[in-house]
Amino acid sequence: MVPLDVVERLVVLIGSEQSEVRRVTSSVSKFGWRVACAPDHVQALALLDSLQGAGAAAAILDGWSAAPDEREAFSELRRHHPGLPILLLTSSGDASHAIDAMRIGATDYLIKPFAPDRLLGALRRVTSGPKALGELQPLSAKFDIPAHFEGMVGTDTQFRATLARAAMAARGCGHVLAEGESGTGKTMLLRALHAASPRSNAPFKILNMRSYSENSLRSVLFGHEKGAFPGAFSKQVGTLQSCHGGTLLLQEVNRMPLAVQQELAASIEQNKVRPLGAGHSFVMDVRLLTTSNQPLSELTETGRFDPALQKALNATWLHMPPLRSRIGDIPALARSFLARVQDHASSRKLTINEDAYDVLRSYEWPSNIRQLQSILLKAMATCGGAALTASHLTALAEVAVPELPQELRRRVPEQTGVQIFEEDGHVRRLEQIEADVIRLAIGHYQGRLTEIARRLGIGRSTLYRKLDGIGIHTFPEQGRG
Repeated sequence: MVPLDVVERLVVLIGSEQSEVRRVTSSVSKFGWRVACAPDHVQALALLDSLQGAGAAAAILDGWSAAPDEREAFSELRRHHPGLPILLLTSSGDASHAIDAMRIGATDYLIKPFAPDRLLGALRRVTSGPKALGELQPLSAKFDIPAHFEGMVGTDTQFRATLARAAMAARGCGHVLAEGESGTGKTMLLRALHAASPRSNAPFKILNMRSYSENSLRSVLFGHEKGAFPGAFSKQVGTLQSCHGGTLLLQEVNRMPLAVQQELAASIEQNKVRPLGAGHSFVMDVRLLTTSNQPLSELTETGRFDPALQKALNATWLHMPPLRSRIGDIPALARSFLARVQDHASSRKLTINEDAYDVLRSYEWPSNIRQLQSILLKAMATCGGAALTASHLTALAEVAVPELPQELRRRVPEQTGVQIFEEDGHVRRLEQIEADVIRLAIGHYQGRLTEIARRLGIGRSTLYRKLDGIGIHTFPEQGRG
């Protein structure tokens, strides 16, 4: 029997192309994962069964092309191991593969070629536990997202003010910090800013802080000389050096280790970067665009972010509002996304009925635009007609406000839970947890307010007040309870 501590870091790699198998194995192994290889799904099933119930953390299926035999193999894997996260690797950038992946139940997929950190990031995501309802991983990684301001849809006042500020910042070369909840489109905004900047044709790279340990991030940013530390068998040019004269986008900079923050702040102040083990420094001319899903000012006040770096990055501050404050933009966002997917997939044209818009507008969208896109992608996978209707959005109907057609009101599954912790490990705010509990109760008791109030141990007037506080104002006065 495989020891549990090994199984937790074990991934089963299924693929017959040996060069690709070696490449993926090498990439994953560098980050501490153990890899067990199988040339086909039959041997993969035997391998998974040999683990005697402990199970692997995930499976990677290489060379996915959606051929009938591959679909059958995937279905058999899913049948025998319904809870196993499965990551598909494909060489096709066709967006129809995104729809197909959703239809057959893939946890996520990556388009080749990809950098090792992208593979590691995907592997970490698929094994990190349940996602928000309907959320596949960021769709910007699946096919082209418009990298210009004209491609950013919405008329919300806050959103348009942010776009205007970003357009002004694009004219200069100062550092820019974009803050906002996960999934609001911060990276898309900064890509548009870069495309409109004087450095648009200069080197441009993106690094996600989630994908690196402290030591690996230090090497990636600053570079290292051969022999600088055990395992440094060759010289590595750092991103700050390779992006000289260009732009570097750092995603989730709030996750950057404090020691690396301080080193980066010093490099910015001196306009120099010194690789690990080097005897001299290089001049650094890099524009930094950064995103954070937590306010850096608050992290700085509590000692979790370096004040010098926070000040340096904050030359221009942008805030992307959450989707729940942009409800009026949902129809335009949905139409734009469907059109983009259909263009890439060369699929039939779909419209969206008003009853579907009603459902979309009724949800709180904790994962914002990213979640909206994934929900629409799932709906497209199940739609056989010419229009998406509320019947294709039953997953949302379970947790949205109860003023929905009776046939769409289903009980929330018993395993549904309330998320207590943020992605960074800190406890969520009490009002956020309370709001989730109330929404869960609405779905569970099918909108019966008296029963909801009784089960929550509060009065009906208190419940009405709390409903108003979380933006649910659709309960009619007559018939309440």
